[in-house]
Amino acid sequence: MRIGFIGAGSMGSLLVGAFVRAGAMQPDQLTISSRTASKLDQLANQYPGLHVAASNKEAAIGADYLFLCVKPMDFRRVLDEIAPVMTPDQIVISITSPVKISSLEELLPCKVAKIIPSVVNAVGSGASLFMWGTRLTEDDRNALWNLFSAISRPIAILEEEVRVASDLSSCGPAFLAFLLEQFIDASVKSTGMDRETATALACEMMLGTARLMLELPCSPNELQAKVSVPGGITAAALDVLRKTTRGAFLQVLYTTHEKFADDLDRVDSSLFPRERT
Repeated sequence: MRIGFIGAGSMGSLLVGAFVRAGAMQPDQLTISSRTASKLDQLANQYPGLHVAASNKEAAIGADYLFLCVKPMDFRRVLDEIAPVMTPDQIVISITSPVKISSLEELLPCKVAKIIPSVVNAVGSGASLFMWGTRLTEDDRNALWNLFSAISRPIAILEEEVRVASDLSSCGPAFLAFLLEQFIDASVKSTGMDRETATALACEMMLGTARLMLELPCSPNELQAKVSVPGGITAAALDVLRKTTRGAFLQVLYTTHEKFADDLDRVDSSLFPRERT
């Protein structure tokens, strides 16, 4: 098995590390290209045996799986470089939401999947969002599903659901970390508690909350009921939270969806400039 990565930024590097640590990939199976030599050097030092490619074309040649981990507006340049050397039996995996599967299938001769990871995949947690191209066989789909099962819980979605699904699985860690940071800040400011202690308590709480809802299982509403006694401290505090956060996440989703619609238009124009002018 030969695996290529184009892009060694935050998500490309994260996936390499996650797969290697999980034993799903070996460094000597990997060939990676990037415009930033320092990032390639760092990965090569971290994972001895990993091959650094001199070009995107070199990373693509002969790769059974080729991960495209580049910014949306860089896709046309990368696709133009690799398309001449791609073959129908290869599988390209895009981790970039605004780049449509249909566009990739139009510009490449190979099989295509769109799989959106999450930062929490770095520790073998969280979901990975699966969208299938039309050329993939059942064996292809099963192999990709098993590969990502080593670092995540794969969940198949419709491509038109990718924005809201990404809000939950990929942006969600940042949203919850923001709320958790406010919780920690309030604990420190109001009581003088040591920040390290407050942070440890908050992180263990968040980890346990997710496990409880998944493993018990129970819904968010049921968990609130388990913790909150009518007339008690938690119930009073929940009333404050409901009043102060009402509608907040609707505004968050309006913002992400508006930005995503703009990104789709910009990416389409960059991929097919003649057709869109």
